[in-house]
Amino acid sequence: MTTLLDLLGGSPTLLAIGEPTHGESALLQIRNDTFLTLAEHGYRSIALESDRAAGLLADEFVDGGSVPLDRALAEGFSHGFGAAPANRDLLLRMREWNAGRPAAQRLRFHGFDAPLEIEGAPSPRRHLTLVCDFLGLDRSAEIDDLVGDEARWSDTAAVWEPGRSVGRSTDAQRLRVLADDLLTELFLQAHRRSAGWRAAHVHAMSAVALLRYHAAAATDLAPEERFARLAGVRDALMAENLLAIRAVEADRGPTLVFAHNTHLQRHPATMTMGGATVSWAGAGAIVGALLGERYAVVVGALGASPALGIDAPAASTYEGRLQQRDDLPGYVPTADIEPAERRTHDYRYFPLDQATIDNADAVLYIPTGVDAAVLAERIGALPGVEQVVASAENGSPEAAWGDRFFHVGPDRRQPFATIVEHDVPGFDEAGQLDRPGVFRLNLELGRAEFEEAFGFAPAAFEEHRDDFDYARLDTLTPHPGYALYGFASIVMPGPQMLPEIDRLLEIAHARAVDRHERASRRAADLRD
Repeated sequence: MTTLLDLLGGSPTLLAIGEPTHGESALLQIRNDTFLTLAEHGYRSIALESDRAAGLLADEFVDGGSVPLDRALAEGFSHGFGAAPANRDLLLRMREWNAGRPAAQRLRFHGFDAPLEIEGAPSPRRHLTLVCDFLGLDRSAEIDDLVGDEARWSDTAAVWEPGRSVGRSTDAQRLRVLADDLLTELFLQAHRRSAGWRAAHVHAMSAVALLRYHAAAATDLAPEERFARLAGVRDALMAENLLAIRAVEADRGPTLVFAHNTHLQRHPATMTMGGATVSWAGAGAIVGALLGERYAVVVGALGASPALGIDAPAASTYEGRLQQRDDLPGYVPTADIEPAERRTHDYRYFPLDQATIDNADAVLYIPTGVDAAVLAERIGALPGVEQVVASAENGSPEAAWGDRFFHVGPDRRQPFATIVEHDVPGFDEAGQLDRPGVFRLNLELGRAEFEEAFGFAPAAFEEHRDDFDYARLDTLTPHPGYALYGFASIVMPGPQMLPEIDRLLEIAHARAVDRHERASRRAADLRD
């Protein structure tokens, strides 16, 4: 894969990598590898499209705190992003990096989104209460009185009906004054309350952000203008957070930011609604204008995504042209991308177009995401391979239905590769395969290759069992149940791992072919 900083010709203080859609794990897996590589070159923080206040909890885990991983994932991300297996890996890899390092070299996690969705936002009650608690002020009765019923704030219909929004009510106006007063008080007390001050400031700004958004929701505009206004306000809040994060991180090193392309691109974002095209400045357009060359943006693009039902692109499109390269997945300079057709797709995927390419520094292109079917097709293309899929019809236990077993020859006792999507309670649960979309490739490496990979023989596995995280993606580990027989595993290998997978498959397949040929010779000898 092309080194990103070499391609960019330097280290921008804010480096953005975008994704054209949410839900394709390959983009996040390559993001993780990129960030840890950037850490070797002085990058010290990452900012994700997730609530900034929630991110304080994830950062506490990353910094080695006592917050359990499950809680950091459940509460340290917004928009459900904590459920992504690659985000679990990101937190763990950052925590491992930080262990034993001085503060200046430690990695920090940030969210940079406001605590809201386009279609609705909660009240500022929680954030205001936390700030008051930090300052030692008892204003809970006043806050509760002004906020009132939470339902009037979270009413999603208010986004489309300004008359239902609480955002310009007298109560909301008084809350904005209260939030501003608390911000002033934070600075007045900073000299004697420095511990925890930054977190309190994040919560204060989150309260302000929510009140701004509710005020925008109460503005009487036509539906198309209304959507553009709310989307623009959200992106403006994102930009404000990014600039605040850079102020905090300025003395420690550059920041990687990862989000949807529309939030990070330099040119205005657009969307078609009711036959009309609406446009607004995204966070990237705002920070790009303010930071200039200190901001660089790499837009993400996909060929196919089995997970999202996105088929391979037509050859005449930008993605189709990139699909023909043999050096991907990886980063492509935009200067190397010639004009082509814009790919047609629905709202799930925002395809490349000339404006996006003209306003980006590079493109991260992934020819295909990897799921169980993609790997099965790859294995099935090897000579003499037969696949058996566990089912009720072939007598397999229900817990294994859908798992795939690959053999050479008629002997079905020992597959050389399997693809499994289920935990086996009491026997094989370390891979956490019951997470949505998670699968694991298992390969028979044999003693020599196993020892080459892990530094010990299969027979010594139990002595090393606790050395591995069997749920981590993109990582070759001993099989937690069959390592003694020379089996290894990879959970959800990303497309960047396909060359290494092909190499390991060749070894496992050769062993199966040799076993089949030896069995055939023995059978022939017995017949003679």
